[in-house]
Amino acid sequence: MAVRRDQLMTGLRPTPPPGTSHADRPADPRAGWLIVAALVLTGLTMRSAVTSVGPLLTELRQGLHISSGAAGVITTLPVLCFATIGSLAPRLAHRFGYHRVVVLALAASTVGLLTRALARSFWVFLLLSVLALAGGAIANILMPSLVKQHFPHQIGRMTAAYTTALAFGMTAAAGFSVPIADASGSWRYGLGVWAALSAVALLPWLATIRGDRPEPEHGGSRIALSRLARSRTAWALTVMFGFQSMQAYISFGWFAEFFRHQGLSATQAGWLVAFYAGLSIPVSMLVPSLAARGQRRLVVVMSGCCALAYLGMLLAPLGGAWLWMTLAGTGAGTFPLSLTMIGLRSREITMTSSLSGFVQAVGYLIAGGGPWLVGYLLDATDQNWTWPIVLLLFALAMSSAGGWLASRDVRVDDELAPADPAFRR
Repeated sequence: MAVRRDQLMTGLRPTPPPGTSHADRPADPRAGWLIVAALVLTGLTMRSAVTSVGPLLTELRQGLHISSGAAGVITTLPVLCFATIGSLAPRLAHRFGYHRVVVLALAASTVGLLTRALARSFWVFLLLSVLALAGGAIANILMPSLVKQHFPHQIGRMTAAYTTALAFGMTAAAGFSVPIADASGSWRYGLGVWAALSAVALLPWLATIRGDRPEPEHGGSRIALSRLARSRTAWALTVMFGFQSMQAYISFGWFAEFFRHQGLSATQAGWLVAFYAGLSIPVSMLVPSLAARGQRRLVVVMSGCCALAYLGMLLAPLGGAWLWMTLAGTGAGTFPLSLTMIGLRSREITMTSSLSGFVQAVGYLIAGGGPWLVGYLLDATDQNWTWPIVLLLFALAMSSAGGWLASRDVRVDDELAPADPAFRR
């Protein structure tokens, strides 16, 4: 992931509009490294609000006195927030600037992570969780655009940088939330401690907001998301991303509960999920770079890994638990692949931003029903895990089909322009 010094020196300077040059402005050799630090630190905190909950779900249910169905609402909330709050990100960035919006979102996330750990009721916990998830929701949409804006010739490497950091943070939150809760004597500490990471992540962005500009000054006008609904590639990416996210959030929210139901302790189950999440570290380092050589083979390999993992969990849940998590964690590489493909399937920064918003907003709405449906199925079947595994296999089939179609070497800009030359507004 080594990035050339001359490329990093332009990091704070967005891709200039036609007719201008970076040479017209002085280069700061520290600027690129500041952006890299901002991207990496933001990646670290993007999933801590999500994966810290699953290992402590039993304690959370007991502490708030809620059912499996209500717990399903909690595990569904991240994808709903990512869809609704995330859908606002392109519009907000267009009006106020990318960096300012990221700073405000991370500040809200810090407050939410800290205060939701103090909640005494289910509804207060849900409300504060919306704040806690704001940073991840906004970053989900804007990170591909920020990478394309600051490092247009290093999309694969810089996507790998922040998705690898995301994997580290996701793993840490899944693996250390239970030990922190045990050491402190309360599950509340296991959830609230991650506010510190979010607070640190916003610091490097503060140095970037001074020169932040609304979108029209560095790349054209905003593209209406409704226009993107005319693109087959945009829909293929959305199906790929949405059903992959359904699998991911079922995994983060319920895999620990699954293994505890099979007889493992909370710590053992938490480390299995942490191992699953941790595999996304090497996967996130490799997949964005490999994507440039061909996405279709990656889709086939990763889909096969997930299929074997889910069938193994159904037939021999404890006998091969570590193997199933190895296969599932490898197959989860569809996530960084889909983010990389957002950049590869668009030409302009504005298109990348809008495509990211469309794919993730609609995709997370698709994903949102998954974790809730698992809770409903468990309540309806007296904790029988067969149907949740069937749900995972269905989501895998849909994600694989979307990925296969999205792997065509087609740009969304090119699909829209001939049919609708006025697709910008």
